[in-house]
Amino acid sequence: MPPVTRRRAIESAALLSAASTRAFATPKASGPTSIKFALMQNPGSSVKQKLGKQMGVDYAIVGVQGELNKVRKEQYVETLQRIKNEFAANGLTIAGVESHPVAAEKIKLGLPGRDEEIENYKWAIDALGKVGIPVLCYNFMAGLGWYRTKVNALGRGGALITEFDDEAARAQGLTEWGEISTDKIWENFNYFLKQVIPVAEKANVQMALHPDDPPITPLRGIGRILISAKNYRRVLDMVPSKVNGITYCQANFVAMGEDVEALAKEWLRQKKIFFVHFRDIEGTGHKFRETFHDNGQTDMVKMLKIYSEGGFNGPIRPDHAPTMEGDRNDRPGYAYTGKVFAIGYMKGIMEALKLPYA
Repeated sequence: MPPVTRRRAIESAALLSAASTRAFATPKASGPTSIKFALMQNPGSSVKQKLGKQMGVDYAIVGVQGELNKVRKEQYVETLQRIKNEFAANGLTIAGVESHPVAAEKIKLGLPGRDEEIENYKWAIDALGKVGIPVLCYNFMAGLGWYRTKVNALGRGGALITEFDDEAARAQGLTEWGEISTDKIWENFNYFLKQVIPVAEKANVQMALHPDDPPITPLRGIGRILISAKNYRRVLDMVPSKVNGITYCQANFVAMGEDVEALAKEWLRQKKIFFVHFRDIEGTGHKFRETFHDNGQTDMVKMLKIYSEGGFNGPIRPDHAPTMEGDRNDRPGYAYTGKVFAIGYMKGIMEALKLPYA
């Protein structure tokens, strides 16, 4: 046996390292069939953009309404291009826009001025297409957005989690909008969808409709319509189009009581899932608590396998996460440390199963 020298030891370590790298190489590989890991980001937040890149996340989902509301509709293209360039400078590609790109509350509530909002919306969709942003995640939660009755419940290890209790919501009474029927919300949605889907088709922008959160109706007197798979199928039939599709916020479908695995497979076959929100809960639609990504009631490993094997190649981002020690709870569900944990958890699953992702 040859003597062990410093040089031989270094060479042996290098060979072992190379072999280890080959054995455990990440399956991360960009391409048309790869799931795209993304994080929710905002323009001007260069620190978080850089943190995302340091986590190995190359895609961003961006909120743009704050910027587009500052300019005339004729300036939407240049404003979105500026935002796109900002993210590109930090090594990130914008995979989609989340929440309405422009004001839309009059549209949802059916108030005077909704036609002007729809016109702005059409311009925004056209602008997204022109700058090459392919997905728009939007919702039709009128009067109230995603809603919780408590935002500082204690979760694992004292982390702060959000929860919803329908009895507590009822005790809060009606909102300033009073009672609005589900029929009225359906009417408002139909009016909106039939005008914007043709624009999205021409612009090649996928309209990814987010479910109501919580998925119950009414909520404090306001009708909610996106509360079941049946209602989603109605939406897809309302304006049939290759760009009329779904943000599969999987915890909401769990809260609906749907078979979240079978439903994902159905809509993946139809190529109707454009965007995935990866999160989990414990409970039902009328009373639930949000969880860490690894301790809810859903088989999260199986869900990632379903998305990958079903050919999903759009963006997926970890949604609501608990607020962990050291983070502020000023934006419940959106503190950053929980997202770091979630990305690591998701990457670990993908690599253990040898599933490709970008």
